[in-house]
Amino acid sequence: MTALGLCLLAPTAAMAAQAQATFAGGCFWCMEHPFDELPGVTDTTSGYMGGTVASPSYRQVSSGTTGHAEVVQVEYDTEVVSYETLLDTFWHNVDPLDGQGQFCDQGSQYRSIVFYHDETQRQLAEDSKQLVADQFAKPIATDILPAAEFYSAEDYHQNYYQTHPARYRLYRFGCGRDQRLAELWGPPAE
Repeated sequence: MTALGLCLLAPTAAMAAQAQATFAGGCFWCMEHPFDELPGVTDTTSGYMGGTVASPSYRQVSSGTTGHAEVVQVEYDTEVVSYETLLDTFWHNVDPLDGQGQFCDQGSQYRSIVFYHDETQRQLAEDSKQLVADQFAKPIATDILPAAEFYSAEDYHQNYYQTHPARYRLYRFGCGRDQRLAELWGPPAE
């Protein structure tokens, strides 16, 4: 095989290891950080999914009238991190019992959802939901839905935990997110 042939094969192999996952877990600001911490996650993007309005703005979505949920779209290397690890990270960063939103953010735009991109993701998400259900006496409110059109959120929402660290920490604490997560899942591992 020629050097040119090798160059053509290398990007294809690298691309095959890349996959996409999409999760809604309340405020997208708070969902980027846990995924960014995982080795193998190559990118996270805050955005909107699941609604009826094309190219919605934050103002439209936050009104609760578009049907969209705030989501984080995760790009990851399947040779480094598994979809099951992403699911575990998702569950430990949401309140799966709250069907009205997440923490202080209430409304359909803040509901928790696993958006699956293929049949394998759907089955793994369903299996993980059952494992979570086995841990609680109440029903799990998190939906598992097929991925729809993804719309990237405005630039000022991207990587908010990095660009506004003090505001981000204040928001998380004031919203009761960390306190409720500790009640549900125990204190974070050090």
